[in-house]
Amino acid sequence: MLSVLRVHLPSDIPIVGCELTPYVLLRRPDSSIATDDVPESAPLDGYYLRYKWYRIQSDRKIAVCSVHPSEQATLQCLGCIKAKIPVAKSYHCSPRCFSDAWQHHRVLHDHAASAVNENGIEEEELFGRFNSSGSGVINTNLSGSASSIGQSPSLNNGSAPLYPAAITERSSGETWFEVGRSKTYTPTADDIGHVLKFECVAVDAETTLPVGHVNTILTSRVIPAPSPTPRRLIPVNGVDVLGHLDSDCRTASSGTFTVLSYNILADQYATNDIYSYCPSWALSWPYRRQNLLREIVGYRADILCLQEVQHDHFEEFLAPELDKHGYQALYKRKTAEVYSGTAYAIDGCATFFRRDRFSHVKKYEVEFNKAAQSLTDAVVPIAQKKAALNRLLKDNVALIAVLEAKFSNHGADTTGKRQLLCVANTHVNVPQELKDVKLWQVSTLVRGLEKIAVSADIPMLVCGDFNSVPASAPHALLAIGKVDQMHPDLAIDPLGIVHPPSKLNHKLALVSAYSSFARMGVGLGLEQQQRRMDPTTNEPLFTNCTRDFIGTVDYIFYTADSLMVESLLDLLDEANLRKDTALPSPEWSSDHIALLAEFRCKPRPRR
Repeated sequence: MLSVLRVHLPSDIPIVGCELTPYVLLRRPDSSIATDDVPESAPLDGYYLRYKWYRIQSDRKIAVCSVHPSEQATLQCLGCIKAKIPVAKSYHCSPRCFSDAWQHHRVLHDHAASAVNENGIEEEELFGRFNSSGSGVINTNLSGSASSIGQSPSLNNGSAPLYPAAITERSSGETWFEVGRSKTYTPTADDIGHVLKFECVAVDAETTLPVGHVNTILTSRVIPAPSPTPRRLIPVNGVDVLGHLDSDCRTASSGTFTVLSYNILADQYATNDIYSYCPSWALSWPYRRQNLLREIVGYRADILCLQEVQHDHFEEFLAPELDKHGYQALYKRKTAEVYSGTAYAIDGCATFFRRDRFSHVKKYEVEFNKAAQSLTDAVVPIAQKKAALNRLLKDNVALIAVLEAKFSNHGADTTGKRQLLCVANTHVNVPQELKDVKLWQVSTLVRGLEKIAVSADIPMLVCGDFNSVPASAPHALLAIGKVDQMHPDLAIDPLGIVHPPSKLNHKLALVSAYSSFARMGVGLGLEQQQRRMDPTTNEPLFTNCTRDFIGTVDYIFYTADSLMVESLLDLLDEANLRKDTALPSPEWSSDHIALLAEFRCKPRPRR
């Protein structure tokens, strides 16, 4: 006979929009132990599993704290109501919670006060919010709750009836309503503030009667998905893009395109040991993947360069989900798997582009391990080859895509010519002490890009996590085109792979996109952004913010002789992030921040 031994949830805190997938341990009729599903459509020896989800709904309205979402709210900021700030952000669990959060909470009021432009259109309507899960007001109306479940096209919670048919218990003002009949369940806005119950039992296929014990789980109260304050595009070329947004929140300026670079933190590295300050529910992949997707889709970028994209997550989630939003995907996995504690996993670089804006022409894949093999064969004595390879082989890769624009470049002389664009995406994940290896990998990538540049007159973008701070040798090579012979990073070179320094140069005219903030004068939003820049390096103060490290390691470089920066995504404030200690956090699901730049192709010189 089929029997259920145990059920549990990876996290007992359910979040709106994040699928709940219980772990169900079974004893099969042959006495073997398994976790496979046994649906009614495919019974096993005359038995199948029946699942049900219930919402425990109280007659008393409940709100949750905006700072501590697992806690019930006891007070509400009336200033938020007056300023029309989303209701969910107005709740706090105690006076001390409200007092401690005031420094950051006040920013919401300031932002709301400036969120109406000269035409009276609220900024939220222009830029949208990443969280579309609801207002956070608890709706205890039965028919309203039921109808929203039946009408939601994006959720599949099994064959739950349009109106809850099963009331299993009503006492002390509580009623249990059936909301789902599949193994998984995705909480909706109507579930906010309520406890969910999952039931699993083996059923006789002939009699349809339960056999054995009914296993149940009670969750904590459902909380709304945290919604960070929307980030804005800041014009840096004298064009106010705030007035040129289409209904999809995407810049509609003629001839421009946007590029996003984002290290999304692979699940294999997102461990509680490293990020102990982040709540476990906010660190789990089921939550982070939905939060990351909301954020990435919300930017509406034409090209996405993502790093630390786990291969299985690319295949099973990111590629199919972004395909729904019009993106075509390219992927390059690293050359070795990493043991994550329970299984082997591998990550890599993923480049997506909007099919209505670009078409794919060609793809180049760079495996630095292969380049290391060739290097050691050529210059390292046989006796030292093993030690050299041990130092050089770090399994990093780069993905280079050549795309063709489907839009016209306003102001550029493109008569009869295809507008091509070369986009490089990489993650140079090398330990800090191996400065020679890091510099060699960046130099190898640049040499490859130079070969492409020689073969075609083509604008270039170089995006990624270079694991190198501003003014380091890799940054100097990219941003300046050469490395000073006295640079301290050159002191570490046991294999002689970065000497002589005279060979560390290129002619690509690369410039860091975010240095535009430092070069601009006074303008809309520029002063605030310039305070978030390092004046000594003309780079952001940080793109990576953890408890143990804060600094800039992510960049978008562009060829300044063929491209110009029109606008940049605003930078985040460290003090605001520190309210959650560091990144990742419930609001931001990576330890890096996303960078985004809008570009325009320059007119080509006549020859």
